[in-house]
Amino acid sequence: MFVSGFTIVRNAIKYDYPVKESIGSLLPICDEVIVLIGQSEDETEALIRSIDSPKIKIHHSIWDDSLREGGQVLAIETNKAFELVNPKADWCFYIQADEVFPEQDVQRLKQAMEKHLKNNRVEGLLFDYVHFFGSYDYVAASRDFYRHEIRVIRKDSSISSYRDAQGFRKNGRKLKVAKTGAHIHHYGWVRHPETMAGKIRDFHKLWHSDEWVEAQKQLNQEFDYNGIDTLNRFEGQHPLVMKFRIEEKNWDFIPKLDKKNIPFRKKILYLVESLTGYRLGEYKNYELLNE
Repeated sequence: MFVSGFTIVRNAIKYDYPVKESIGSLLPICDEVIVLIGQSEDETEALIRSIDSPKIKIHHSIWDDSLREGGQVLAIETNKAFELVNPKADWCFYIQADEVFPEQDVQRLKQAMEKHLKNNRVEGLLFDYVHFFGSYDYVAASRDFYRHEIRVIRKDSSISSYRDAQGFRKNGRKLKVAKTGAHIHHYGWVRHPETMAGKIRDFHKLWHSDEWVEAQKQLNQEFDYNGIDTLNRFEGQHPLVMKFRIEEKNWDFIPKLDKKNIPFRKKILYLVESLTGYRLGEYKNYELLNE
């Protein structure tokens, strides 16, 4: 079984992406990792090369900054990286530059890959998400954060990145997927508030015009992590590749959640979810197969 990893990255140092840790987390399970680097204003390539693994294959791309609709440039670049994957790959593991795959789930994912290898009905594999928010000590429990997403797909030219590269589709339809029980740790909402503000401001340019971005006064201020309605203290273990980063960059964060600002309808939805574990109206960019 041949497993290829692939990812895209741009300005990793400027926006403090944990991309070195992200790529490193794929090495135990992948036979190769394709890294497509967009034009950057920092030493992103030197950072990637410092991982020093023969499995890593670096390529370069120029992002089309004129594309300002729906974050589509992210999907375009993801598809470019997918096309660079070795044709003999059985499974392709996509990871974003702020996501890390925990080593404790390596065997679980390998078992799922082997189990479904010959079952062509399974077009992708589904992961459970842990979204860190504010610091490495808290995770988002808000309905605004997706709980599951596809990160392993077949090497199939009819599969492509969807919308802003959150997930995948096959010829425009949802992929048929199987659960893995494995996790992805998403660290995209853990940065110094000033860095976070800069990252969000520039990312809005993938959706809106410069004029629109400049008109949003809140985008020119330090990011306020207290805008979320529900957080939980993280009681698990971070991946080992994150150890040094967390020791170096974690900071004191005391959530100040104002439950009074949660609309009544949303309170009811939270109540239903807490009692049943079912999330009403949950967005699912996949079709889950019954095994």
